[in-house]
Amino acid sequence: MKIKQYWTAEKLTESVFRSVAVCQKKILSKRMIFMGLWLMCISCGFAQQREVININKAWEFKKGEKDYDQSISFIDREWEDVDIPHSYNKEDMQLGKNFYTGDGFYRKKLHVKETWRGKRLFLRFEGVGSVASLYVNGRYMGSHEGSYSAFAFEITHSVDYGIDNSIEVKVNNEARPDVLPINHFLFPIYGGIYRPVSLIITDNINIAVTDHAASGIYITQQDVSRKKADITVKVKLENNREAAEKVVLQTVIRDADGKQVAKEENEVTVAPQGMTMAGQHLTVRTPHLWQGVYDPYLYSLTTSVKRGGKETDAVTQSLGIRKFELKGGEGMFLNGKKYPMHGVTRHQDRWQYGNALSPEQEKEDMELIRDMGATTIRLAHYQQSDNIYALADQMGFLIWAEIPFVNNYSGEEAANAKQQFTELIRQNFNHPSIYIWGMHNEVYAKNPDDYVAVLTRELNDIAKTNDPDRLTGAVSGYGDMDKPANLAGDVQGMNRYYGWYEGKIGDLEDWVSRLEEEYPAYKVVLAEYGADGNMDQGAEKLPENRNPVSGTFFPENYQTETHIQQWAIIEKHPYITASYLWNMFEFAVPMWNRGGVNARNLKGLITFDRKRKKDAFYWYKANWNPEPMIYLANRRDDKRTEAHTRVQVFSNLGDIVLTVNGKKVHGREGVNTKHHVFDIELQKGNNSIEAYGNAGGKRLGDRMEWNLE
Repeated sequence: MKIKQYWTAEKLTESVFRSVAVCQKKILSKRMIFMGLWLMCISCGFAQQREVININKAWEFKKGEKDYDQSISFIDREWEDVDIPHSYNKEDMQLGKNFYTGDGFYRKKLHVKETWRGKRLFLRFEGVGSVASLYVNGRYMGSHEGSYSAFAFEITHSVDYGIDNSIEVKVNNEARPDVLPINHFLFPIYGGIYRPVSLIITDNINIAVTDHAASGIYITQQDVSRKKADITVKVKLENNREAAEKVVLQTVIRDADGKQVAKEENEVTVAPQGMTMAGQHLTVRTPHLWQGVYDPYLYSLTTSVKRGGKETDAVTQSLGIRKFELKGGEGMFLNGKKYPMHGVTRHQDRWQYGNALSPEQEKEDMELIRDMGATTIRLAHYQQSDNIYALADQMGFLIWAEIPFVNNYSGEEAANAKQQFTELIRQNFNHPSIYIWGMHNEVYAKNPDDYVAVLTRELNDIAKTNDPDRLTGAVSGYGDMDKPANLAGDVQGMNRYYGWYEGKIGDLEDWVSRLEEEYPAYKVVLAEYGADGNMDQGAEKLPENRNPVSGTFFPENYQTETHIQQWAIIEKHPYITASYLWNMFEFAVPMWNRGGVNARNLKGLITFDRKRKKDAFYWYKANWNPEPMIYLANRRDDKRTEAHTRVQVFSNLGDIVLTVNGKKVHGREGVNTKHHVFDIELQKGNNSIEAYGNAGGKRLGDRMEWNLE
């Protein structure tokens, strides 16, 4: 009984770290000191005094036990050297149901310079899955609940100066009823410190760091036009001195070439009690507007604090000057012009990496999305990395950002949902790419007084209080407008899997036509649609019988046909103000075993390892990306049994020529002008099929072989 009591809670963690203190490891000899925070989240810009130190190198890790009542043998387990980002579930959660959930322990030696005495020190973690407890020199600093948002703790008074200090983090990724998401059913909650960690050093009068780990400045835009834009900056200031002091607050906006285009400066008295709020107002004349993927022009905005003529703290944020308007029944208007909302969804994990991705891997994801021609991304179903939002700003994607209130509810997650939603909004407030805050996905209430409906209204209030200028939305898995948990937001999102989980592929037409007639002015988004497709399974004809939940045969051509037909319906109905295909990439679902691949959602258009693109990828590229292209579909269905068959070509060229064994075949337009269909006759054995067209005076073509047995 004494053992059971001892190995619990904070006592357990403190004992773990102290028991291994005798294990000496070589500490990091060099640290990269940045004069800007991680990818514009909290950036020092042109400041002299704020330092941000990347401390991702030279950590140590060991895994805990599933049940400490049964075993504490992990105490004697060797520590392993790791760098951040790191996940201790990058393999087992991608293979099936037998994955580890529980504690992981991280530690690091951090040298605190004597010259930092008198300053303020903070640790900022961008993402830890899912519950993190922080210890500095054995002292418990606090905990954070939620895998996907950043958090920051001040450690100024808990470190020893001039020597090495111990940083320890206990991590736990068990599903809990009071922390979102409450289960591992739709996607895995990977364990680990899987996003960057920074040490932030500021002056003792500073722009806030611990405001939900946000930047401490909030940029809003009013009266945006090509003539001018009014920019307001709200700044949160803290004074760690004994008396109030006057400082000079300055905000400067610079264009992409670094030229100053606006400046505001005024004196502010910063009190030693509480937090001082300050505001500045600037006007940019004839602004270069942020035009989405067509011209994602970014200014920089730097707010700095000066004392005695010296700049002592500063934060820089990207500024994209733009105006959104989502009109019911019409679509998105960006800076007054209709903007195509060709959307995909993205999960952040990757085969053999879990969610511990490098910036280069994240950039590759965004470049693949851009290559397909998408203009907007639903980042499902949780807050994603600082880098992803920064890349969206730079590339011009419009972003639906949301929290992991998804799939189910316990009745115990309300406080955590409000916390994560506040963190999502404040940490990402200044990103010009975000147009909507998503409150939940497929959680329901029977009537407007039920738990989920009430909580959704409370989340909506948080959004409108923190950010009244952006839209809010909630997503239903049904096709009806009057679901009680969904009408609290500005936008109604609906996930419709016609032809997969219900009905036939073409039923999407009847659904949208009915809504157009019954709710003509409502803002409606098709938040998910699609079908699974296994690239290693082929079928000459579409399978008539399928089981989307426990089936083992999900041939790729069924997925392809779903997207061909349903995109043709979507593009005819501007009533669907935005649409998001599910999903850009395959991802792990540890509780599933479907389509012949364990623990995998196969609805992605690109494989889990990002190495292979499915036919549907090229279908959307032909429709969305104006770069000339031609693609022969169903190329992997190369074992044929019927001589009379059909060839489909995806292309944005004009006239397409198809030859079979050197002979031209006449074709016809399919569901739209990008879809070319040819009825052909195969000969026994190998058949060479070629398609080509003219692109600016150059011949562009594609080739495949089918074998008639």
